[in-house]
Amino acid sequence: MSLRIEDYALIGNTCTAALVGRDGSIDWLCMPRFDSAACMAALLGKPEHGRWLVALRDGTHAIRRRYRDGTLVLESEFESQAGAVSVVDFMAIAKRHDQVEIVRMVKGLRGRVAMRMAATFGFDYGRNPSRIIAGDDGLRALAGANAVALRSSIPMRTEAIDSNADAHFASADFTISEGETATFTLTWYPTRDSEPAASDPLQMLAETEQWWREWSSRCACQGEWREPVLRSLITLKALTFWPTGGIVAAPTTSLPERPGGPRNWDYRYCWLRDATFTLYALLISGYVDEARQWREWLLRSLANRPAEIQVLYGLAGERELTEFELPWLPGYEASRPVRIGNAAHQQFQLDIYGEVIDALHLGRRYGLAPDPSVWRMENALMDFLESGWKQPDQGIWEVRGPRRNFTHSKVMAWVAADRAVKAIERYHEDGPLDRWRALRDEIHGDVCRQGFNTQRNAFVQYYGADELDASLLMIPLVGFLPPRDPRVIATVEAIQRELVRDNLVMRYSTHSGVDGLPPGEGAFLPCSFWLADNLVLTGHYREARDLFERLLALRNDVGLLAEEYDPALRRLVGNFPQAFTHVSLVNTAHNLMLAAGPAVQRSAT
Repeated sequence: MSLRIEDYALIGNTCTAALVGRDGSIDWLCMPRFDSAACMAALLGKPEHGRWLVALRDGTHAIRRRYRDGTLVLESEFESQAGAVSVVDFMAIAKRHDQVEIVRMVKGLRGRVAMRMAATFGFDYGRNPSRIIAGDDGLRALAGANAVALRSSIPMRTEAIDSNADAHFASADFTISEGETATFTLTWYPTRDSEPAASDPLQMLAETEQWWREWSSRCACQGEWREPVLRSLITLKALTFWPTGGIVAAPTTSLPERPGGPRNWDYRYCWLRDATFTLYALLISGYVDEARQWREWLLRSLANRPAEIQVLYGLAGERELTEFELPWLPGYEASRPVRIGNAAHQQFQLDIYGEVIDALHLGRRYGLAPDPSVWRMENALMDFLESGWKQPDQGIWEVRGPRRNFTHSKVMAWVAADRAVKAIERYHEDGPLDRWRALRDEIHGDVCRQGFNTQRNAFVQYYGADELDASLLMIPLVGFLPPRDPRVIATVEAIQRELVRDNLVMRYSTHSGVDGLPPGEGAFLPCSFWLADNLVLTGHYREARDLFERLLALRNDVGLLAEEYDPALRRLVGNFPQAFTHVSLVNTAHNLMLAAGPAVQRSAT
């Protein structure tokens, strides 16, 4: 049985990531990249699908956990009647794109404590069992193209899994006394290469802590919420693939939006929709280099075929992300199917044109180095939008039902036209100014006529609908209408009445059937941050602050948030940790702390 999602912590090396459970297990690990099939997947299946446990022999969970200040080095304290130990977990910072080294250090704090280590390696999402063999300084697990070396300061042994001579697990039973330390190091490498030489765990720890602290010292955020902002920024850095600058939406796949349900998606890819929010979060926090790398990833991914823009791409800009199911995995808490790949990459989603052009506009405003390809790309996107904005699409929520004229999508088409006009007016780019001004006015009038339901006195999910949608909270945030416009105020109030559960915002009513899936999901946490941003813009500071504090209280004990929160079950749901949620946290914190935070800047852009 898997742990609750909030019982996991993240470790990573800016090339890949793993989840460490409160029980001392690593149940999810992709090597050497987030989307690699060389994956330990006990989180989605069973321990034999890949799990690495270092914990008290009696199974007691950690009584407290924390990240060392300014780092992604996790320290968990375990306690029994015999004494106490700490387990320090981290990934050594990668010096190569294919480097994966996980170190687990057990330190005796007091008494003499019985410990157990057990490791099973399931490659290809647990489908390929690994054969473990003994070496001179540890154990080796081999399966197809993947291999791992497990080295330790204590003796280890191997045992067959269920009498299967082709599948093994490694184990060790040992005791730790006060002042003693036992170390375990796991190193991944392709079987075609020679095994990497052993590294000193203590030296790797010192280097990793220093790297993270130097990076954290660049954080420009000061004020009341510096700690959650910095923790969110560290999480975003951990979700970055440093060779390309791409930031994955989450390091996991198929963690359900409702346990036992079918809304299970693969989020180990880069969404263009996150671009502007992410750039604001990085730039306003002082991370200009990371923002520049993210923009460069964006430009490379769209190069050559900007008019054929996709919703999401791989870490290196890959376009083919075919979705398929893994029937041999039962899924997290029996949530089926387990999906690899994401069919949304084939969808038409109109709003991303606005997100991309707005992100490039933001780069100009913040003085990112100009790139001559940027304006050519924007022109290609605008060439499509001049007629393409009228097409129905699958919308921001990537519905698997029929295409519709989603109001939010049309608003973001307006954003594209508006920012293109301002590129000419303010930054003296060369383009058809009058034509794009007319396009901007045409889209604006169309949205106000067809997206606003006069009987409901609110903007609605799609043209002709009665249903609300939390994405409409973006209308004032992107500057489509002023925050105090009566139509905006009425829409926000309607969302508060009808889509808020336990002070958290649902995306829309899943009972409407608009998304082509069975109903049921948690509150979408970024939408709740957007509501707080709206409250800031309309001067409801106390209400915005209370909502923000409510959202901070949903973080787990090490400051991480998933995509959603289920108010009925009172637990995090969806993929974890979620970059978009942490980006939204950073921006809302700045909105509350600064007179001109991201919401003010973007709405007045």
